[in-house]
Amino acid sequence: MNTMKTTVLLATLTGLLVVFGNMLGGSQGAFIALIIAGSMNFISYWYSDKIVLSMYRAQEVSESDVPKLYRIVKRLTEKNQMPMPRVYLINSESPNAFATGRSPEHASVAATSGILGILNEDELEGVMAHELAHVRNRDTLTSTIAATIAGAITWIAHIVKWSAIWGGGMRGSDDNRSGGVFGALAMAILAPLAAMMIQMAISRSREYAADEKGAQMSGKPLALANALAKLQKGAQIMPLRSGEPSTAHLFIVNPFKGGFSSLFSTHPPMEERIKRLQTLSRQM
Repeated sequence: MNTMKTTVLLATLTGLLVVFGNMLGGSQGAFIALIIAGSMNFISYWYSDKIVLSMYRAQEVSESDVPKLYRIVKRLTEKNQMPMPRVYLINSESPNAFATGRSPEHASVAATSGILGILNEDELEGVMAHELAHVRNRDTLTSTIAATIAGAITWIAHIVKWSAIWGGGMRGSDDNRSGGVFGALAMAILAPLAAMMIQMAISRSREYAADEKGAQMSGKPLALANALAKLQKGAQIMPLRSGEPSTAHLFIVNPFKGGFSSLFSTHPPMEERIKRLQTLSRQM
C-alpha cells in the first residue's frame, strides 16, 4: 500500500510540473518540466530524508554525544530485532521527534534538544518506540516524499505567482495587477492542493497504529501517553520558529502553531490518542 501511495505521489508531481510547464512555456516548457520532474522524482525517492534532516539542521550524534537518547534507541532496536538507525539531534527548544528514511535499513530518527529536557527516560523511550514503529511499518518513505512533494507544489505556486507579477509588470500597470491576481489565485489553489495530497497520502490512522505498535515495542503505553500530553503542551508553548508546514505530519505532535500549518494537519486528536493508550495499558 505504501509503495502504491509513493508511486501516485511521484506521478502526480510529474503531471503537475508538466501542466504548469506547458502553461508557462508551451510544449518546450512542458518538455523542460518533464526533465525537472524526473530529476525531482529521483531526488525525492533517494534523498528526501536528507532534505528534511538538513531543513531542520539536524546533526548526527553518537552515543558519546547524547548518551541517553542513543542508548534508548539502541536498546529498542536490539529488543525488537531491528537495524540500528542513524540518530540525529535538532537544536531547538520545541519538544518533538520524527523518523525518516526509505526503509528500515536506511532509517534515521531525530529528536529536538527540547524533548530531552522535558521527558524522563521512560517517556523518551515511549516516543522513540513510536518513531521506530513508523520505521517498522514502513510509513517513513511515503511520509517524507509527501513532505518534499508538497514543498515542491508550493514552490511551483511561487514560480507561477512571480512569473505572473513580473511578466505583467513588463507590460504595464493593468497587466501587473492582473498578473498579481493570477499569481495569488495560483497560490490559493496550489497550497491547499499540496495539503490535500499529504492528507490523502498520510492517513491519520497511521499515528494510532504507531502509538499502539510503539507501546508494544517499549512495553510502556502509559509512558508514551504521558509523553504525548507533555509534548502537546510544550509544542503549543514553544512551537518551531522555522520549518515547512508541509513537514508537520512527520513529527510525533504538530510542531507549528495554527495558521497555514493547520492545512497540513494529519495528527488525530491528542485526547483520543491518549485514551487509546490508556485502554491498551489496561489490556496489557
